[in-house]
Amino acid sequence: MAERPDSGRARAGAKAWAAGVDAARRRVGLVLPDEVETLLSRLRKLAGEWALAEVAPGRLFPWLAVSFGVGIVLYFSADREPALWAVLPLAVFAVVAAVLVHRSAFGFPLALAFAALTTGFAVATLNTARLAHPVLRIPAASVALRGFVEVREERERTDRIVVHIDRLDGRVRGEIPERVRIAVRKDTAPAVGSFVSLKARLSPPLAPLRPGGYDFARDMYFLGLGASGYALGAFRIETPPVAPNLGLRFAAAIDGMREKIDKRIRAIIPGDEGAIASALITGKRDAITPPVSDAFYVSSLAHVLAISGYHMAVIAGIAFFFIRGLLALIPSLASRYQIKKWAAAGALAAASFYLVLSGAGVATQRSFVMIAIVLLGVMVDRRALTFRTLTIATFAVLLLAPQAIAQPSFQMSFAATLALIAGYQYALPWRPNTDSTLATRAALWGGNEVAALIYASLIAGLATTPYAAYHFHRLAPYGVLANLLAMPVVSVWVMPMGILGVLTLPLGFDALFWRLMGAGIDWMIHVVLWVAHLPGAAGRIHAFGTGPLLLATAALVVMCLLRTPLRWSGAALAVVATFWAVLTPRPDVLIANDGQAAAMRGNDGRLSVLRSGRDGFSVKEWLAADGDRRDFRDATLNRDVACDAFGCIGHLKDGRLVSMVLSPAAFAEDCARAAVVVSPRPAPPDCAALSVDRKIWRENGAIALRLVGDRFEETVARPPGYARPWAPETQASAANTLPVRPAARDATPRPEDLEPGD
Repeated sequence: MAERPDSGRARAGAKAWAAGVDAARRRVGLVLPDEVETLLSRLRKLAGEWALAEVAPGRLFPWLAVSFGVGIVLYFSADREPALWAVLPLAVFAVVAAVLVHRSAFGFPLALAFAALTTGFAVATLNTARLAHPVLRIPAASVALRGFVEVREERERTDRIVVHIDRLDGRVRGEIPERVRIAVRKDTAPAVGSFVSLKARLSPPLAPLRPGGYDFARDMYFLGLGASGYALGAFRIETPPVAPNLGLRFAAAIDGMREKIDKRIRAIIPGDEGAIASALITGKRDAITPPVSDAFYVSSLAHVLAISGYHMAVIAGIAFFFIRGLLALIPSLASRYQIKKWAAAGALAAASFYLVLSGAGVATQRSFVMIAIVLLGVMVDRRALTFRTLTIATFAVLLLAPQAIAQPSFQMSFAATLALIAGYQYALPWRPNTDSTLATRAALWGGNEVAALIYASLIAGLATTPYAAYHFHRLAPYGVLANLLAMPVVSVWVMPMGILGVLTLPLGFDALFWRLMGAGIDWMIHVVLWVAHLPGAAGRIHAFGTGPLLLATAALVVMCLLRTPLRWSGAALAVVATFWAVLTPRPDVLIANDGQAAAMRGNDGRLSVLRSGRDGFSVKEWLAADGDRRDFRDATLNRDVACDAFGCIGHLKDGRLVSMVLSPAAFAEDCARAAVVVSPRPAPPDCAALSVDRKIWRENGAIALRLVGDRFEETVARPPGYARPWAPETQASAANTLPVRPAARDATPRPEDLEPGD
């Protein structure tokens, strides 16, 4: 994991290892035919040569970032919060051990990898302790609160604000959260920095909607949010009791700038074109309508909406060449000074401004760090190494925000960048043409550009496929086609017009450039909508666990970072990960974390909804995770379900009944006849069915049941004993887990059970 210039020591170590293997084989009496011995000897020699090439100077540095990231992944996979008194000494011990064995050819890389792993684990633990804040445990029906508005977001149906609480009055059990996110009426959100007073209903951070699903509570915790809710009535803007701090004043100034640019753009360009133009310039993406936003994801063009390396490179590149071109027009400067370095400094300033203006998302941070390293290399006359640059960017992002490793934006951004770097370094399928004819060179240049775009789309698309499938349950079979049709327009038209619009905004001549930018975006929208409606474009895939995702990540890392034929072992890992993901079994019964919604798998193999709860949010997530394209309001979701005033009932694919009990009067009959009884109420202790009632789902969160033989296998979102700062431990005990009962019992539905209900 560090550069090892002493290849002689490494070669000697390899020979010693081979000799040790032969000696061990002789001791156990394993004698092979001469032909096999010769073949094994050649394979060992070849493998040794490959291994030596992989540990050459500079080759192991990127693996430090991989080990560091693995340490962070291990931290987030723990059931309980690690203790600092144990984590920090372990990291120090690992670092000291790596220093002590620095002369060992094999021991030093392994020790350094372990040191990076434990350091990543310690950094994640320290970061969580640094951000510690109260989290609401029990919903609060009505509270009066006041405080400063720190964040304002525009949504499709409502706006959202983040309030740093100055005072809260009302019945709140436990500690009062410091910051809460409140939904307010559309177009009424106050400006950042305002001091507001309002009444609101608050709820604890949302737990996963299904076992293995996305953990909203974890994300809210690292955003500093202890609760979410919605305003009850109007709010008042008041005079603050104290002046806002410097950070809030800076945030208010930046938000005000973003808001003015956003309003100006959308005043000139209406509809989704204006919303997308604002997203590309200011990072405000919430105003894009769901059909268009969904089409961008289906067509694999969502990366255009997320400000990342492409946008940062365009901004820095245009600034660099524009500044250098202007300085070159002044002969006295161009001949006496290194204007290239001045242009790099100006480009770095432009990239920094764009980072702040766009909201500084994870992908933007990564791309800014990489662009900054390249520009600093220009200023100090050093060539930026691509893998080294990506490694430094990885460390920079994870040191500042270790929690980013669990976010899809981090995973997809770094996977695409890593694959593109490796693809262009190791497998570039074309070379520059040296033909002297101008027309021929121009024609071939266009062909090379098209080939480069297709190649980049394929590489990036393949690299991000596991993460898109895991987080969004989607594939993009027409991604290359969409990128080929849209990206040239974005590169040569949309972004340059947007930059000119920002530059001319203070002068009042920006309207023309926004309209021209809108024309290019209109073409992009037509492309994504057309691609999204092609046969099979949705590319749905059912949910799978973290195991296949981690194995696919290992495959990507091995194929990209290894240089010798050993990298093709990553292809074998990718095949295993693919089969693992595809063969993941799906649950037969799903219960929401509030007991208000439940679904079961019927005779046709698709989910039927027993009850959808208040807003259908859980059902929408279940359908997506099941690879089901139906809308959560689709009437076919209730086709195999019969409902009355006492509850709902349906049958599994083997004929057994699943009941949703809404009235206590229904327990007696349903507990005797159903295989599974789900209820938002407490079930009687003598219920013969497998009962999932208020006590169970409160302690375990969302629950999935899978029929295995004659028994139900359970998976819960919050297993007993799970205790993290974003999911405080409840009073769960072994008695609160689901009882394991046989499924083979008299639960055959009667005809009246399956009659269409209300």
